[in-house]
Amino acid sequence: MRVRSASFAGSWYPDIPEACEREIKQFISAKALEIPEGPWVGGIVPHAGWYFSGAIACQVIQALKTDTPPDLFLLFGMHLHPTSPNYIMTEGAWETPFGEIAIETGLARNLTEKFPFHIETARSHAKDNTIELQLPFIKYFFPKARIVPMGVPPRETSLEIGKAAAEMSSAMGMHAGVIGTTDLTHYGLNYGYIPKGTGASAVNWVRNKNDRKVIDAMLAMNPAVVIEEALANQNACCSGAAAAAMAAGKALGATSAIQTAYATSYDKSPGDSFVGYVGVLF
Repeated sequence: MRVRSASFAGSWYPDIPEACEREIKQFISAKALEIPEGPWVGGIVPHAGWYFSGAIACQVIQALKTDTPPDLFLLFGMHLHPTSPNYIMTEGAWETPFGEIAIETGLARNLTEKFPFHIETARSHAKDNTIELQLPFIKYFFPKARIVPMGVPPRETSLEIGKAAAEMSSAMGMHAGVIGTTDLTHYGLNYGYIPKGTGASAVNWVRNKNDRKVIDAMLAMNPAVVIEEALANQNACCSGAAAAAMAAGKALGATSAIQTAYATSYDKSPGDSFVGYVGVLF
């Protein structure tokens, strides 16, 4: 079984299992919000380096651990544009500090028969942080779970992929959890986006206006509006992934959502360029 090497271990998150576990335990103990018990079907998580947003992602993924935990995770991510192809890895495994996490080949191949995908392999793939940053959390909390990692662009067909992936997993007798990953507004000169200038007023606008609009669409479980918002206001970098996850969650029975946390990179590293992060459970 060919294994896709981790590209960001040792920089964006620890590459040693003991160090990973220490950070995860710190994230759990630092939980600011008491998350209601589910059952939760899935969630939306950020994908910055663990220093900035790891606690948010960790707490969402941990909340999916129940008496009957998922044995499969449908993972939606990648930085894509409306005209980008769909991406999927259909076989092999992905390296994590806690050990390899295997691809659910049967479901992945079924999806490629229904939708056009660019198929990635352990040796040939885009270097992308969005999905990889979640894998140590999944392997830690769900050591036996398999994954179907997909890159889906911000367009309506991604909702069809999310829904179909969920329905197929159920038909195959799998208990799926769903994770979609996106960061929010990338603001400042570093990102070429400064509609409100710089300083405190710009930070407040991102926190209370621009990010709030796309978060509200997530909490309303309206995936189409999530994509529309992001394309119009640059307030989600991977809106197709978030929207597809929501469509999958709805197909698995989710009817409502809660926000678990919100933060920006400005909170830890103040400056004129910063990024927003949110955790959502549905």
